[in-house]
Amino acid sequence: MEGVEGKSCRSDDKKKMMVCIDESDYSHHALNWALANLPDSLTKFQLIIFTAQSLSDFAYLHASTLGATPPDLITSIQERQKKAALALLERAKDICAQHGIAAETITEVGDPKEAICQAVEKFNIQLLVLGSHGRGAIGRAILGSVSNYCVHNAKCPVLVVRKPH
Repeated sequence: MEGVEGKSCRSDDKKKMMVCIDESDYSHHALNWALANLPDSLTKFQLIIFTAQSLSDFAYLHASTLGATPPDLITSIQERQKKAALALLERAKDICAQHGIAAETITEVGDPKEAICQAVEKFNIQLLVLGSHGRGAIGRAILGSVSNYCVHNAKCPVLVVRKPH
């Protein structure tokens, strides 16, 4: 894992809260909700904003190029994904700064649900905050649910914030 500056999070005695974001309105609602509703906790916690760069986008490349995906194409897509992730984290960091909160940022390449749970352990996170897409049972069964996976597998308490309809 790497921070925006290429450094891993510092390991001190301050408790850590990690808010996970992606491009969705749901995750940004969770971040804004945490900033608005957990101000006392945020003064006691080190806030970490996390995003995962999914690998699932590469499956279509392999199929569309009949199994002969040029390495420079994959590298180019990975670089664009990383730039997009870093820009997303910077926007989130700016939102935090507007609330007077200094946040650290981390991005990792991988399956979001697994990357989140691994980050919880690696950085000794005490509270994980996630947005929920609000899918029903059928949607969760077909598409899966990152928040549901994290509720059952993260090694810390998980706060799932649902966006009102």
